[in-house]
Amino acid sequence: MSLRALRNDLFVGVDIGGTKVAAGIVDSHGKIHLHARTPMNCRGTDKDGLVSVISAIDSLFAQDPSLRKRIQSIGICAPGPLDPRTGVVINPPNVPCWRDFPLSGQVSKHYSAKVKVDNDANAAGLAESLWGAGHGIRNVFYATVGTGIGSGIILDGRIFHGRTGSAAEGGHVTIDLNGPVCSCGKKGCIEVLASGTAIARRAKEKVAQSPEAGEQLLALAGGDGNAIRSEIVGKAAAAGDPIAREVLSQTCEYLAIWLGNIVDLLEPEVIILGGGVAEMLRLYFREIQKRMKNWCVNSRYLEIPIVPAHYGENAGIAGGAALCISNSLL
Repeated sequence: MSLRALRNDLFVGVDIGGTKVAAGIVDSHGKIHLHARTPMNCRGTDKDGLVSVISAIDSLFAQDPSLRKRIQSIGICAPGPLDPRTGVVINPPNVPCWRDFPLSGQVSKHYSAKVKVDNDANAAGLAESLWGAGHGIRNVFYATVGTGIGSGIILDGRIFHGRTGSAAEGGHVTIDLNGPVCSCGKKGCIEVLASGTAIARRAKEKVAQSPEAGEQLLALAGGDGNAIRSEIVGKAAAAGDPIAREVLSQTCEYLAIWLGNIVDLLEPEVIILGGGVAEMLRLYFREIQKRMKNWCVNSRYLEIPIVPAHYGENAGIAGGAALCISNSLL
């Protein structure tokens, strides 16, 4: 069915990263119909960054000019910190061109449309609650586990922002006070222990200490221990590499500690895990849940499923669109 024949509402979802801007046309059922992708100019002026966003959106309309009149709302997943109530991007480390930049206001001037802005994990969690793995569930804990770890909390169908909009920084919850220093400055955050970056780091360290035990890891990395990445660890573990298996087992334990705390604090109805590392650990979800027994006071933790996210690399596009049809910012 063509977009012109669709009777339901259409929205623009935009996902801004440090190197790219992805945009898509999404209907009210969460289906993504068109995609566009442009480079993100984050090293120039604030206007240069804005031009990158406008270019991605315009690329969608170039594919079907009739859409411009049909789109009334644009949702944007932007890097934080930001203020979701005002649409101001404060000082994101990965996008240095924007400092206290009124992103929603600037974009709305170009399209005469309502614009909502939120961080990627919040928006992706909302999309999963509306259309994805958490469809029909009011209380959801969503986490993206990839290069870093981010989280979104959906309570009673709405994003929980906290007092100033800075809540749900779940990736920077400390679970080991003696752990390594995270990029945020704290010690032992779950991000510095269980992200893709952390998995690769531990594998490299162990291979350097015992190359013979990491033979398959090294082979997959072309013989260069410094080239080991988290996806290589996953492949090596599947092939029986002892170091890779040890690293992933330790990662599961870290995630069990973290999610046990989340259950005791929030008791969500479902835990949804997205991102590249989460997809790699998909076969370990049941193991992670079993290990939560040692880290969770709530005796009914097994009733809370841990499930993979529905939206993969398009989570930001779907999340942006989800912002358009929710009252989560009220």
